[in-house]
Amino acid sequence: MAALSGGEMCIKYLMFAFNLVFWLAGTAVFGIGLWLRLDPTTKGLFEGPDSPYVFYTGVYILIGAGALMMVVGFLGCCGAIQESPCMLGLFFFFLLIIFAVEVAAGIWGFSNQSKVVNDISSFYMLTYNNYKQNGAAHLKDTLTMIQSGLNCCGPNGMIAETEKDTCPRVEPIEALLIKSCPDAIDEVFDSKLHIIGGVGITIGVVMVFGMIFSMLLCCAIRKSREVV
Repeated sequence: MAALSGGEMCIKYLMFAFNLVFWLAGTAVFGIGLWLRLDPTTKGLFEGPDSPYVFYTGVYILIGAGALMMVVGFLGCCGAIQESPCMLGLFFFFLLIIFAVEVAAGIWGFSNQSKVVNDISSFYMLTYNNYKQNGAAHLKDTLTMIQSGLNCCGPNGMIAETEKDTCPRVEPIEALLIKSCPDAIDEVFDSKLHIIGGVGITIGVVMVFGMIFSMLLCCAIRKSREVV
């Protein structure tokens, strides 16, 4: 069996570094998903009959994607260090699946942007109206989380005396300029969509290079083992 050439060894260690970062990113995504699912502040979003479909679906996708990224990163690291064509092949296969899912999710997100905004706005208004009727503690926590995160208050953007317990604490002058939450939800999606798209494209390009490097390394390993 012949040893790998200098360029092939460089690809080998680049693969290891890439997959180590990929594994760490997967761990972070998995942790964020679990935190959103189990944190007392956001836990109430999963327990009501009118829980936002988009939110809890997104959280479960985060958990699943993070776990898959950890597995893929592990396969890539081990495959590169141990020079295992089998592990590198599995790495390529799973990375291709993630890439296809990312493309499909991006197309779905862009084509259903208005539906996502409407669903979230409808959930906010439903939560707001229900809280005004019965004052349940879990609804208060949900409203506080949404309004603090978006720096908004109520459906009209006015901090009334009865809404101070759930709206962000701001100076009196700022209270006159605070946005309504439906407007804030729409603004977030409009202003951040190009950033999300750019990040998605960058990740996709990195994945393509990862697949190319894995195939190059796999072919080099097979070729070196055929040499007597």
